Amino acid sequence: MTDIAHPIEARVLEIVFPDHTNHLGTLFGGQALAWMDKAAFLAASRYSRKIVVTARSEQVDFHVPVRKGQMVELIATVVSVGRTSMKIDVAMYTEDLLTGARELCTRGTFTMIALDADHKPTPVQPLPA
Repeated sequence: MTDIAHPIEARVLEIVFPDHTNHLGTLFGGQALAWMDKAAFLAASRYSRKIVVTARSEQVDFHVPVRKGQMVELIATVVSVGRTSMKIDVAMYTEDLLTGARELCTRGTFTMIALDADHKPTPVQPLPA
């Protein structure tokens, strides 16, 4: 069971409105990345209980388009911890609100750095064994 003080996951729900889409009616890639970064931020903040910033986004794979009117669920999980960094895996699922059909649409990895009050990197507790 996960220690409540250091949860390793965060979940975010969003709805795709017209202003989030391109001329094809599908989610802008940049909007997807912004939502994924927010989910990574929340997971890293919850785990470390520190100020965190994004240091890197690694390979992000877009599997299927997300259409206007669909809901997306982002699941961000702390998968590894360095001295001051945390690697967060973010999976984004699309869900049709009428049918409930779900599909993995995007997945990526983000590295977050914990900062102290002076905005200098600060140590993070290791992942539980």
